[in-house]
Amino acid sequence: MAIKTTFFRQDFNQILAKYDLGEWLHAESITQGTVQTNYLLHTTHGKYVFRYYENRSRESILFEHELLSYLKTNGYPCPSPIENQNGNCVGIYDDKPFSIFEFIAGVPLVQPTEIHKQQLIQKVAELQILGKDFHSPYQKYRWNYDPRLCSELANKEAQKIGTDDSLAKLTWLEKQLITLALSDSHPKGICHGDFHFSNVLFQGDRFVGLIDFDDANHTYLTFDLICLIDSWAWPYQSNSLALEQARKIVQEYERFRPLSDSERHHLYDVHKLCILFDCIWFFSRGSAGDFYERKKIEYLDDLGRCRYKQALFTL
Repeated sequence: MAIKTTFFRQDFNQILAKYDLGEWLHAESITQGTVQTNYLLHTTHGKYVFRYYENRSRESILFEHELLSYLKTNGYPCPSPIENQNGNCVGIYDDKPFSIFEFIAGVPLVQPTEIHKQQLIQKVAELQILGKDFHSPYQKYRWNYDPRLCSELANKEAQKIGTDDSLAKLTWLEKQLITLALSDSHPKGICHGDFHFSNVLFQGDRFVGLIDFDDANHTYLTFDLICLIDSWAWPYQSNSLALEQARKIVQEYERFRPLSDSERHHLYDVHKLCILFDCIWFFSRGSAGDFYERKKIEYLDDLGRCRYKQALFTL
């Protein structure tokens, strides 16, 4: 599913001719991921990851490369982009950009244990500690998750579908965005945005790398924390959030990055925003009056900010 553009030996030979990575031996498609095309390259010098960007601008990729270099310099376990002979990390092949990354020797897990989850929570917190001080001139070329972007993307989806039902869903979503108490002064920084375990590499019980920063962007610092909560404590089609499990995730996260009073108070709003973005990714799912993300928002409305905060932060 991840291979949208097929590459052959002659393609890789032409690409590798501009790098000092040895001669091409063979390549394997990487099946994880659903957006970009990825291959594992084997050369006479070793293993590398080749990524062909199906839908990214060069500027968006440069943001990612600057971020990875910054994180790597600060000791964060992530892959480094490799420069070609001209000192560039982004190449063009058949009118689309590509990059080659160092290979991290680790494997994704299908069934992570609590030990694995604890390590990921720690690395998420450490990412936000570093990410709050990262700035790039290419930041504007990313989808930076905030209510404004959510509204823009929802409008595009509704217009693309073009039905009365899609317009009704858009009206509902925009009313929800208005209720969010999130100002521009709320703490922001870099979040990864996609913690599927195919993007997390381990060697045994040891965390060795976070990969695929394709969705990384400048947003509210608690967005990644909510991604973990919503993924682990609110499985798809569940009627409610597992509050005790959510509280344990928050407690583990705060061992490494304690939240400010403002972040605690507005975690409820960031959680709603995360759900509303999910609504966009699955905009055609369900009807305007009955779809999964609406049910989740209605559950949070019934729970209320005070009970939500009390459940997640009271010892």
